[in-house]
Amino acid sequence: MAQVSKFFFEFGTLFAIINPYGLAFVFLNRTMSLSDRERAIIARQVAIYAFGVLAVSNFAGTTILEFFGVSLPALRIAGGLVVAVSGWTMLNQDHDNDGRKANSTNNLEAVRREAFFPLTVPLTTGPGTIATAITLAASRDQSGSRILAYLISIGAALLVAAAIYHAYARVSRMARFLGLEGTQVITRLSAFLLLCVGVQITMTGITDGFPLFARQ
Repeated sequence: MAQVSKFFFEFGTLFAIINPYGLAFVFLNRTMSLSDRERAIIARQVAIYAFGVLAVSNFAGTTILEFFGVSLPALRIAGGLVVAVSGWTMLNQDHDNDGRKANSTNNLEAVRREAFFPLTVPLTTGPGTIATAITLAASRDQSGSRILAYLISIGAALLVAAAIYHAYARVSRMARFLGLEGTQVITRLSAFLLLCVGVQITMTGITDGFPLFARQ
């Protein structure tokens, strides 16, 4: 029973920090030039990459950061700035011309090259998600079976990746249900929230890296 609770705790934590159904409209904005079938292909690719990021972060994240001499606060600051800039860019896009511009300059291969960066990192599994996965690994109970603990983490990451695929692959259906105006409102709101998340991640990195700021 404790292992089941641990599984749902890890899944719930990662699902909440990623919020795939909230980010789906950001994904839609970035893949506006694609058909539903092509968008599903990119969604599957992003989901696979996201699972890889979660798995690596959970099992080797701390080691990788230490190897490159990068601290968690630095990761949060840099990643938060990237996320904030992406949100700001989307917020100020001209959506009336966006569709025409995308059709003339983008295709499946062009978007496929963006599947890992920026669609997976940092927009889907950004610095907040990576830091969360590393924290979950650090707090893993070492008193029980280590293999079982690893299987729980892999299972939670797989379920989160499946949720990402479901949300991203079906976002066009949600957009059709909302209509053009409703989709634009949700897209603008998602962009604003993405900007806020980026600022929050950056602020967390600053306060963690420079404790003096947290005392002000």
